Amino acid sequence: MRQLVLLILASIFGGCIALGGYQLIHTINDESSFNEQVNYSVLANVSKNSNTVNANAPDNFTKAAEKGMPAVVHITAKKTQVTARQEKRGSGYDDFFRDFFGNGLFDAPMPQEGTGSGVIISKDGYIVTNNHVIDFADEVSVTLHDQRKFTAKVIGKDPTTDVAVLKIEDNDLPTLKLSNSDKVKVGEWVLAVGNPFNLTSTVTAGIVSAKGRDINILQGNTAIESFIQTDAVVNPGNSGGALINMEGDLVGINTAIKTRTGSFAGYSFAIPSNIVNKVVEDIIEFGETQRGFIGINIANINNEDLSDLNLNISEGVLVESVVENGAAIKAGVLPDDVITGVNGQKVKTTPELQELVGRLRPGDIADLEIIRRGKLKNISVRLQK
Repeated sequence: MRQLVLLILASIFGGCIALGGYQLIHTINDESSFNEQVNYSVLANVSKNSNTVNANAPDNFTKAAEKGMPAVVHITAKKTQVTARQEKRGSGYDDFFRDFFGNGLFDAPMPQEGTGSGVIISKDGYIVTNNHVIDFADEVSVTLHDQRKFTAKVIGKDPTTDVAVLKIEDNDLPTLKLSNSDKVKVGEWVLAVGNPFNLTSTVTAGIVSAKGRDINILQGNTAIESFIQTDAVVNPGNSGGALINMEGDLVGINTAIKTRTGSFAGYSFAIPSNIVNKVVEDIIEFGETQRGFIGINIANINNEDLSDLNLNISEGVLVESVVENGAAIKAGVLPDDVITGVNGQKVKTTPELQELVGRLRPGDIADLEIIRRGKLKNISVRLQK
């Protein structure tokens, strides 16, 4: 009997040792995995300062962030109850039900409110933001980086580029300089500055992952989409905020994210500063955007076009048709011409062509570089309204 008890105790003790040994091995494996990650991080930091592709990565982003944050504002846009009720009264659908249920149900308050970001571009209070941030509102307020609050006036807005201009009354405000977005390069570091989820003065970093992106979010035949694509984290509330380079200059206005959930999922998109600059100047000077048009219908070149037109190029914009009495037909542009440049700048895709022409006004000259039946031609087109 005594031997049986000892045998049982030995078995239990052995099992405990085995179990403890398993737990110890499991923990050691976890620590080993963790140490591998730490070591990898250390190696990455070392390689960043060596002669590798990461050698030019900035050690930190503090200088650019310090320059950018004071010029980025928090915007609150509201539609008041009165406006909401007035709009609701204008619906024939609502009038039908009002006959049965009376006015009380349909006169209930329905205020709307949204938030976003904006960028101060002049010391006397001009602010650029996205049209979709303020388009629905009849009251717009702005909170500065130093927490001062102002009522803003909407100077103008352009749905075709999703740009709007606001004005607050103050002087000697911090500003961001609009840089030349044509000089932005894929792979370049950038910072997104804004107010995601009402978290004011938030800075995220990423690289420019593409240029001239068309993601079909703006409506209308005259919409211009030639976004700068980045992997800097942008979320709701960042709209209208700044995309800045490592010098702290404005290269774009953050506008959209590619997502299935409503939150950041890898890529964000910004309106290039060159488009922003032109639209802002138009709105301040004329009260609206001045758009010049070539008068053509266009498409990207595909393999079928290359074969049918006997082209030896793979990039450019195909003229599918010309508008009757438009600027292009008057200048001699023909269907099946391929546009490869505008005013000395190469054109590879339709968004690039739309962006370059979108910077021009009616009456401006667009010098087009065209391939026609394999031969290079240069045609000057005076843009029309």
